[in-house]
Amino acid sequence: MTTLWDTTGTEVVKALGEARRGAGMVSGLALTLVVVADEKKVAEAEVAATKAAAAHPCRVLIVVRRQIDAPQPRLDAEISIGGRLGPGEAVVMRMYGRLALHAESVTLPLLAPDVPVVTWWHGEAPERIAYDPLGVFADRRVTDAAQAADPIAALQIRAADYVPGDTDLAWTRATPWRALLAGAFDTLGTHRVVSARIAAAPKNPSAYLLGGWLRARLGISAEQTDSAGPGITEVYLKLEDDTELSISRHDGFSALMHRTGVQDRRLPLQRRDVGEPLAEELRRLDPDEPYAAALSAATGLVLDQRPRARVHVWRDAVPAAG
Repeated sequence: MTTLWDTTGTEVVKALGEARRGAGMVSGLALTLVVVADEKKVAEAEVAATKAAAAHPCRVLIVVRRQIDAPQPRLDAEISIGGRLGPGEAVVMRMYGRLALHAESVTLPLLAPDVPVVTWWHGEAPERIAYDPLGVFADRRVTDAAQAADPIAALQIRAADYVPGDTDLAWTRATPWRALLAGAFDTLGTHRVVSARIAAAPKNPSAYLLGGWLRARLGISAEQTDSAGPGITEVYLKLEDDTELSISRHDGFSALMHRTGVQDRRLPLQRRDVGEPLAEELRRLDPDEPYAAALSAATGLVLDQRPRARVHVWRDAVPAAG
């Protein structure tokens, strides 16, 4: 690992190049993953990014806007090749002062050439992605409504600000539930689902997006009920022939599927740490249309006909003195 204190973007680019040559790195990177995290969440972000990078060869750039109101701009950087942040290339940059408001000036020269860019906010995302240049130049943008103070309100914000290429880890966390439900639908025949209920911890955004998915696919509104959690704990469906289907999870490893007239089955449904949904998102770099449909159904906002590009909107995060 190479550590640079009170450095410049040019020196970071130079040090990364020297580290790559010293490690004998060759081309083959699939993408650049830009991670935006607060200092308190850097360790979590590093663990998740390391797991994702192990599945997808990428350059990881972690941006920490540590002290925006510092009187003097400053940049500290850690450069790692095949070190504690996985087998690939990683740069952790802590930015102070006004530099933190222009993180793109340091980050852009570090992007791996000719590969897509994914930006992930591990924390509360901007109200508008266009406020953050790190999201404007990205091909895919990954937020996490569960990190917001009010996750359900955060879904409304994400819908209002949505453009193709956006996604949210609250949606990705529901993937195992959607897979089990899709498998169950294959055995239900042609009978229509007439009602649905989702039980989850209060204000769980994954439950609301799962409800949006059911509405978008089946045209039904799923009742949302609170449970002790964690996360989603049960999905219940009733068909027009009075058949009942439920999938419930009572531990962190499996779920019980119950269906009228059929013996109960135990199915794998393991809770995942944040690195696994992040790695899942890196597998697809095209717009996530099922997410858009679920988000639209969950929030009631129409997401069709949105422009595919963003233009940076300047907003000074440092309040004026006086």
